[in-house]
Amino acid sequence: MGCELRDKVRRNAMWSVLLHSAAAAKVGLNATDTQCIDLLTMAGPLTPGQLAQAMSLTSGGAITALIDRLERAGFVRRVPDPSDRRRVLVEPVADQVEQFSEYFRPVADAAWERLEKYTDEERRVLIRFLDDVHGVMPDVIQELRALP
Repeated sequence: MGCELRDKVRRNAMWSVLLHSAAAAKVGLNATDTQCIDLLTMAGPLTPGQLAQAMSLTSGGAITALIDRLERAGFVRRVPDPSDRRRVLVEPVADQVEQFSEYFRPVADAAWERLEKYTDEERRVLIRFLDDVHGVMPDVIQELRALP
């Protein structure tokens, strides 16, 4: 069962990457750009530095180029930070993001329809597994980026 589960998790990751790449291509972006949009919709407005850290990017040119691409495409805007007007926040443009998320609606609807068939205990196991995996991902990404 361990090998089968491992393969299923790998296949899920593969399909997710392919789905994000296909959706990103439809709007002239790349998969990292779409992950940034997704992060902003979950986290809310972030400073460029916070965004760089969350995306495991350098806080200089890489994050600026990403924000510039998303801004040109109409998915984000830079706004003054209401708590410190010297800082800028990057926030998602709701109507553009909603329109973009329509590409994901078929798979999201199918997933939720299937999850409704699971018991609360089965869902708790899935949540625990995902939380465990998500907990190690930032460190693994940082380690990978640090490799020569």
